[in-house]
Amino acid sequence: MNGSEAVVRVRGLVKQHGHGQVGVRAVDDVDLEVPEGEMLAVMGPSGCGKSTLLHLLGGLERPSAGEVWLAGRRVDTLSERALARLRRRSLGFVFQAFHLMEELSAAENVELPALLAGRTRRQARQRAGELLERVGLAGQARHLPSELSGGQRQRVAIARALANEPLVVLADEPTGNLDSTATLDVLRIFEELRSAGQTLVIVTHDERVAATADRLVSMRDGMFVEDVRMAGTGTGRLGDLIELEG
Repeated sequence: MNGSEAVVRVRGLVKQHGHGQVGVRAVDDVDLEVPEGEMLAVMGPSGCGKSTLLHLLGGLERPSAGEVWLAGRRVDTLSERALARLRRRSLGFVFQAFHLMEELSAAENVELPALLAGRTRRQARQRAGELLERVGLAGQARHLPSELSGGQRQRVAIARALANEPLVVLADEPTGNLDSTATLDVLRIFEELRSAGQTLVIVTHDERVAATADRLVSMRDGMFVEDVRMAGTGTGRLGDLIELEG
């Protein structure tokens, strides 16, 4: 952790689907602070509200009540246009299903967010090259997603999430479609990002992912039921996992 300043802060966060007695609170009066440089894992059973929480943090859904703050700026009250601009410039998203554009090469997929954030084509191309090298895919820059393995596609997705130098990377089940080897590759990248001071919030069912985080929040029925700081360092825990997998 690089400091105590909360990059993400929510207060009294509620997301309700439906109304009255048939309404369901997917997120139920949640408070959360994520300091700069922290890797936070959110776990819980299917349907407990994990993904909804992530969507609320990223401005992909609007809360029914409560406040969402990013780097000291309240974001849940922004207009749709301002919210879209905020996502392009300040947030990076990684999804279980990758969500790559199939007609674009790996490099072009990574360039796209940088272009949308206002970089020149030359700057975006240079940034994409640096990021693909960082995730070990410099040699696959011209490949289409269909020519890559699942693990490689997820690494492209991570590079894409970093293209706009986001304040926060939000990852929703990023290892859900990956085998053990590819999962460890992704965990190595997340650990490198955490060590470099990147703030990450990762929703996961995978205990291996949670084990490498700085902090673990457990959810049930839309509420936090546990919030614990993990013992040791992310690097040490990842090393233990690699040894166990080996």
